[in-house]
Amino acid sequence: MSQTNRQQWGITAPISLIGPTEHELKLTDNLIKTLYKYNLFETTEESKQRTVVLDKLNNIVKEFVYRVSKLQGFSENTCKSAGGKIFTFGSYQLGVHGSGADIDTLCVFPQHVTRENFFSIMYDLLNETPEVTELTSVVEAYVPVIKMNFSGIPIDFVCAQLLLPSIPEDLDLSDDSLLVGLEEKCVRSVSGPRVTKEILSSVPSVPVFRESLRTIKLWAKKRGIYSNIMGFLGGVAWAMLVARVCQMYPNSCAASIVSRFFHIMSKWEWPQPVLLKPTKYGPVSARQWNPEVKARKRSVVPAK
Repeated sequence: MSQTNRQQWGITAPISLIGPTEHELKLTDNLIKTLYKYNLFETTEESKQRTVVLDKLNNIVKEFVYRVSKLQGFSENTCKSAGGKIFTFGSYQLGVHGSGADIDTLCVFPQHVTRENFFSIMYDLLNETPEVTELTSVVEAYVPVIKMNFSGIPIDFVCAQLLLPSIPEDLDLSDDSLLVGLEEKCVRSVSGPRVTKEILSSVPSVPVFRESLRTIKLWAKKRGIYSNIMGFLGGVAWAMLVARVCQMYPNSCAASIVSRFFHIMSKWEWPQPVLLKPTKYGPVSARQWNPEVKARKRSVVPAK
């Protein structure tokens, strides 16, 4: 269970490097059995179906970019090489989604394609796709989104225009230079996959993190406090809190992390922020929560 030779995860040294006891491992086994009873894991067939749907959606994205490029008079070669790509984020990419859960998905496209194109031409393409039902768009949302069911799988589909002439297959959204010059709505959309990747890379054991987060999410939902809309914490916020506890106890099992989660968070000195890594101010002008700089936002802790 030892997490390599790394001595520190996060911004402080771990509280303990001790591994789990036999009793704690048995508790973890019982915990996982309980999670299965609540249907918090999808079947192999469901997992394969999600992969098929995402492959189809990625192909539709490429067709969308191709059509827009043709309409703008680009050459055939340029149209075919313009690219377009999807990225997943949220609970699906974190690996903590359950049966019937939606997939948060980002569509990125090159600079000659616009958000207006996405909500018109892409929308029409999806509307023409037999597997797509319950299609609707929310253009004026804080993060504009197309919602749909694709072969029965709910998908929240957001978009971002990148200031690139084409979208390569090996595009890495964690590259901060991609954010330079982007409008704020695009920065918000791109932040989904970026934050998800950062969270997964910040924990000492991804399996332990996932088991712990599934448990905390179940508890929060049963308590009625899992909701951005109602003013409580959302999925990303809960993930960050659990990840921080995992950093403090890098060799612990899920049962121990869950127990320590409640102890640590009940004694946290709010509004002291929960940080997984040192704060980094990127090359964009998007709004950030910094109570030292913006006093009027001192009491506002973003949930997601």
